[in-house]
Amino acid sequence: MTGSSRGVFAISVAAAMVSMEIQNLRVYERRGLLQPDRTAGGTRLYSADDVARLLRIRDLLAEGLNLAGIARVLDLEDEVDRLRARLARAGPAHEDVAPART
Repeated sequence: MTGSSRGVFAISVAAAMVSMEIQNLRVYERRGLLQPDRTAGGTRLYSADDVARLLRIRDLLAEGLNLAGIARVLDLEDEVDRLRARLARAGPAHEDVAPART
């Protein structure tokens, strides 16, 4: 687990970092948009990656997408990231196949 994927922020801190209400973060978790770490006692801990994902959710909401649309966009972006990682492992002969996402 990398430093950016390890949960370190309490829900109140993560919500403040992205200017969202705590209950919204809980809804996004219930809808499967993110999965924060949990302590043994069940406390949510958000990572830097989770905060970045929350910022992406906020941007997509501002663009007018509903939560179902956001879930689809995030799934597709995750798939693109996985495919890019696979191409990177395949070597330089495949580098020009997948241009960087903007």
